[in-house]
Amino acid sequence: MSFTPEPTGYHKTILSDLQGAWSILRDAVVQSAGFPDWELALFHIDEAMSWESVRNLEVMRQRLILVRNRLRHDGVPDDVIACLEEVNAMMDETLEALRNGEID
Repeated sequence: MSFTPEPTGYHKTILSDLQGAWSILRDAVVQSAGFPDWELALFHIDEAMSWESVRNLEVMRQRLILVRNRLRHDGVPDDVIACLEEVNAMMDETLEALRNGEID
């Protein structure tokens, strides 16, 4: 029985950048734990990074809205807000790339 060889090179897409932005946001929330709604934000971040969301960017976009709602309160650290803005920007770029057929 033969096995398909694992690829040795990968084409980096905007999806990997989006995944990285979500990971950085998650780390920032965990590091700053204790502000209002941080646990709910973390739950929605994890849901946004789930397989279901990665396979359907509309689901991810909806989760991003929930995360934004949880992180737009007084007391949320500036670094968390900066990471959230990066996820927003990457999500916009990713959806644009999808519309333009750059990713599928």
